Amino acid sequence: MARVLSLLATVVRVVASVIAGLIVVYAVFVFFEANPANPLVELTRGVREDFGWFTQDLFAPEDPRIAETVNAALAALVWVVAGTLISKLIVRLTPASRARV
Repeated sequence: MARVLSLLATVVRVVASVIAGLIVVYAVFVFFEANPANPLVELTRGVREDFGWFTQDLFAPEDPRIAETVNAALAALVWVVAGTLISKLIVRLTPASRARV
């Protein structure tokens, strides 16, 4: 059981990190004004919209490019922190392994 929970903790951390990474890539694309019709930009925008919706329009500086970059970066940070905390919680709840005699 401990191995399964340890594996689950790792999967949670990796999935959250991948989502955060794709959102950061999108933030970079927005900041440097990448072609929005590019398939890679569309993919990262979809990840941002699906998994980072909670920070859309959170901050609204005058420059919309800066606003979206900051908001997307904040969403990525939330994913990394949440993934790490959930992963650590799973590990903490894992029963201690018994010593074999």
